[in-house]
Amino acid sequence: MDAFAAAVGAKAGGGGLAAVYEPTDAGGVKKFESAAIGIVSLPFFLAHEKELGLHARLEAVQKGRPALEHWTLVAQKGRVTKAESLAGFTIVSSSGFAPDFVRGAIAQLGAVPANVKITQSAAVLSALRRAAKGEPVAVLLDGSQAGSLGSLPFASQLETVTTSPAWPAGLVVTVDSKISAKAWTPIQNALLGLGADRAGAAALEGLQMEKFVPVDEAALASARKSFARPQ
Repeated sequence: MDAFAAAVGAKAGGGGLAAVYEPTDAGGVKKFESAAIGIVSLPFFLAHEKELGLHARLEAVQKGRPALEHWTLVAQKGRVTKAESLAGFTIVSSSGFAPDFVRGAIAQLGAVPANVKITQSAAVLSALRRAAKGEPVAVLLDGSQAGSLGSLPFASQLETVTTSPAWPAGLVVTVDSKISAKAWTPIQNALLGLGADRAGAAALEGLQMEKFVPVDEAALASARKSFARPQ
């Protein structure tokens, strides 16, 4: 994180940048009490956009992944064919801290039954194993997790139930009016060009990031619409 902050600060023409990693939703919200810029997941952004005054500035692209990714709902083969089939189920996902995001990501199935429990877990392997055994469990996977699904020894017992549209995986955000347009511009340019030199490329590698790109406004609008959809 220190190397990343130093590389961005150097390319932006000054120092003074510091970066910290916060893995939890609640911890991230607290950090934004003092932070002016952040890199967040799409579920975090949608869950806290209005509350924290977040402004999407750039997309953060993970190493080896596309800028836009789908979220995939997986369950035991033949078990879930429509939204009503999820009655009494638990949906496990790394985005479980944002239940409205989970519901929006699977909205193509229809309204999620009221008795569905949504839980957060980044370790989805055990949940997938439970689903494969026939327990009333479905798992909402991000793009990277879904890409590894076929390698599981019990993959043949699972199937994709529905897939979200392609949405930004991660976003660079600024907070409310804490940073001016004049101050943001050199930082934005530094992030967009970060991989052009050795120090910047090393900083990206350290965070398992590929690059930063302009926001796909249509894809973000699609995600916002699904998140705000009445459930």
